[in-house]
Amino acid sequence: MSYVDTLRQWDKAVTCADRQEWSEALCIFLSIQEPNSKIYFDIGCLHLLNQDLDDAEKAFDCSIRKDEHLAVAFFQRGMTFYKKKRYEESSADFQRAFKALRGNQLIDYKALGLRYILYACEVLHNLALAEAKLGSWEKAQENLVKALDYKTDAKLSLIDRALQSTLKQKLFKPVEFPLKMLFRPNKHYVAELEKKDYLGKAKVVSSVVPQDEFSGFAPLQPQVRNQIKLRPIKALQGEPHTVLFEFDPETSDELAVVPGNIVFVLQKGDDNWAYVVFNERRGLVPYNYLERLEISLASNQHKVVQPTDSSYTVKIHFTFNFAVSVPRGSPYVVLIGKVSKKLNLPPTAISLSCDANGKSVIDANTDMKDVWRRASGGHITLWCTTTEPQKEIHFVALHSYKSSNPEDLNFQEGDMIKLLSRVNQDWFEGQSNGNTGIFPAAFVEELPGNKL
Repeated sequence: MSYVDTLRQWDKAVTCADRQEWSEALCIFLSIQEPNSKIYFDIGCLHLLNQDLDDAEKAFDCSIRKDEHLAVAFFQRGMTFYKKKRYEESSADFQRAFKALRGNQLIDYKALGLRYILYACEVLHNLALAEAKLGSWEKAQENLVKALDYKTDAKLSLIDRALQSTLKQKLFKPVEFPLKMLFRPNKHYVAELEKKDYLGKAKVVSSVVPQDEFSGFAPLQPQVRNQIKLRPIKALQGEPHTVLFEFDPETSDELAVVPGNIVFVLQKGDDNWAYVVFNERRGLVPYNYLERLEISLASNQHKVVQPTDSSYTVKIHFTFNFAVSVPRGSPYVVLIGKVSKKLNLPPTAISLSCDANGKSVIDANTDMKDVWRRASGGHITLWCTTTEPQKEIHFVALHSYKSSNPEDLNFQEGDMIKLLSRVNQDWFEGQSNGNTGIFPAAFVEELPGNKL
């Protein structure tokens, strides 16, 4: 089953669930041939709604195998074990759910298509209940005291009541997930299903004329002997982007890419995931792993000018990789200016070289003709180091940022963040509260007095 078919069936199933047609929704979900972790989660919730505990356990098992970081799946499987009176396994899953929260007070799953917030204090609340069922009242009290450190004002009374019950060695009710709440497919991708023309207006075309120039994205097509009529080939879809970081997919919906790959973004959602095509394969990739590739195209009838005719694409190896475009034959001052702007460093703080060991240094005295001779197919790779010490740059968080992506840095409003590197103009890598990760630049403000 293709990704589009899976998306269509998923949307159809949650629509039935919205109408409370639970059996029909479950049948549609079960017809999906390769469910992702979210779909398996939805299947488990519907089985729980029907009190089919064994089937619910199997569905949550599959969800966790697909995504071992999905805390809410551990939480739900823990509740399934609790209902089956398998309290040791229930306790273990609540512990795993708490670990998957990675010290955060909560996880808001709205960005992933689930209108639910999983609170750490509620996970510890249920963990305490499972321990109480096992007769470990002391452990139950310890977990509830720990829950006080993660509580919110709205959850304070819940924890207090449970703590009072354990002091009297009385059981209390568990916090249960609203079973009618399901993961939903990305609304932007669903909207695309209704469009008949996915390509839109053709921007890049080619022909089969002998010796014709081509874009570099598809090989020259063979010419049929004595054929006069031209046959245009399919237009390229999406916007070209270069991959900055390696991405290993965790679900069947996602696409494996490595740095330097050129992918075409077909759709970008508000949840920071992009639906891309690479080597005729399609899938989801984190958009902050990509950087838009500027390609200038000029065409006349039946011809496409090669995008690198008037410019070079220069790939720079630094603490992170990036690319800049410069006109062919550019002097050193143009090249260093582009790199300087990209790194937000003065040109005097940057050293470029043609090799990884830094021996073939490029500076104002270098004959740039020798450098550009190294280019192949309009591309050249250079290495970059900073020759002047950098003062530490710190930011203050203007807003709280929480993400379920393990690569991201979570922080609260007012937290101090140390800059480690600039991934691109929209994303930085930083360190805060002992954690390291990437975060959106729009959420922070540079502290006064920071200078390079």
